[in-house]
Amino acid sequence: MNPESSMQSSMQAAEGMVSDMSTFSAIFSLIVTVLLIVAMWKLFEKAGHGGWKSLIPIYNVFILCRIVYGAGIKCLLFFVPILNIIVSIMFWFRLAEAYGKGIGFGVGLLFLPNVFTLILAFGDAQYDGPVSDVLF
Repeated sequence: MNPESSMQSSMQAAEGMVSDMSTFSAIFSLIVTVLLIVAMWKLFEKAGHGGWKSLIPIYNVFILCRIVYGAGIKCLLFFVPILNIIVSIMFWFRLAEAYGKGIGFGVGLLFLPNVFTLILAFGDAQYDGPVSDVLF
């Protein structure tokens, strides 16, 4: 067997494997994206807002701030440098609290937001209303 043809066939096999992996990755990403869209839709509906509002960029952040804080204007804090880091961290804990979950669930939302958003949406969590707070 010719070494060049052997190398060429192994290159073709590798290209086929990379192609299969990228196809799988694309399909997996699409499934996860659809699941997260449905989860956000359910979270909005649990809070008494139309699920369709979760589909509109920027407006969905405004509504999430309304769900969590009661005032959507607080979403502007996400645009303030340095402060946005603190507000983002606190946001996950407040979201957990708004749906009747504790600090442990807030830590889960902070570090694994996709997984815990699915749990929040499809689990037995009920919306308790906006979180009253002094700062954020």
